[in-house]
Amino acid sequence: MLKDVLIPIHRAGWPFIGAALVAAVVLSLFWEPLFWLGLLAAAFCTYFFRDPERITPARAGLVVSPADGLVSAVESVVPPHELNMGDAPRTRVSIFLNVFDVHINRVPADGVISGLAYHKGTFVNAALDKASDQNERQSVRMTTADGRDIAFVQIAGLIARRIVCDLVQGQAVRAGERFGLIRFGSRTDVYLPDGVAPLVAPGQRMIGGETVVADLESSEGPRGGEVR
Repeated sequence: MLKDVLIPIHRAGWPFIGAALVAAVVLSLFWEPLFWLGLLAAAFCTYFFRDPERITPARAGLVVSPADGLVSAVESVVPPHELNMGDAPRTRVSIFLNVFDVHINRVPADGVISGLAYHKGTFVNAALDKASDQNERQSVRMTTADGRDIAFVQIAGLIARRIVCDLVQGQAVRAGERFGLIRFGSRTDVYLPDGVAPLVAPGQRMIGGETVVADLESSEGPRGGEVR
C-alpha cells in the first residue's frame, strides 16, 4: 500500500517543486495566506511529475501506448515529413494528455532509434487535428528487428512549452522504457507500420507502457469500441 502512495517523482519535476516551495515562503512574508497558494502549486507539481512503475507486456511484436491519456483519433495520415518515411498514409493513433495524466513518455516497441527530428511550431490546443502539423513537436523513428518502421511524436499543447526527449540516434530501446516527457498538457501520436491494424478505439483510455495499441504479428483487423 505504501508503494502505491509514495510514487516516485521524475527528476525534471524537482526544480518546479523547489521553486514553488521557495515562492510559498517568500510570498508569506508579504501576506500569510499566499503561503498556502505556493504550497498548492508545489503539490500540483508533485502530482504532475509523478513517475509510476508500469508492467509492460513482454512479448515480441507488441506495440504499447507511449503515453497515458485518451485516444482522440485513429486515422490514416502521412507521417511527419522530417522523418523521411515516405508519402504513403499510415494508421496514426493520437493520445491526448490532460494536465492530470501522467506525462512520462515510454517507448512503444523493441527496436533501434533510426531517426530524430525536432520541429519548432505553434501551441494550439493539442486535442485539435491541426496540432500534429502546426505545433512544436519531437518526432522519433524507430526500426524493429524485422525491419519495420514505427514513428512516435511528442506534441506540445496549449499550455505545454517544453518537450524532453532523452533518445539518441542508433540507441537500442525496449518497449515500455521511459524516454522523455512533455510539460504541461500535451499529445502523443504513434504511427503503425503499413498493414498493421490498431487494437484500440477513439475514446479509450491508455496506460503508457501497458496498454497494447497493436500487434505486429497479428492479422486481426481494426477493433471498434462501444460505450457501455
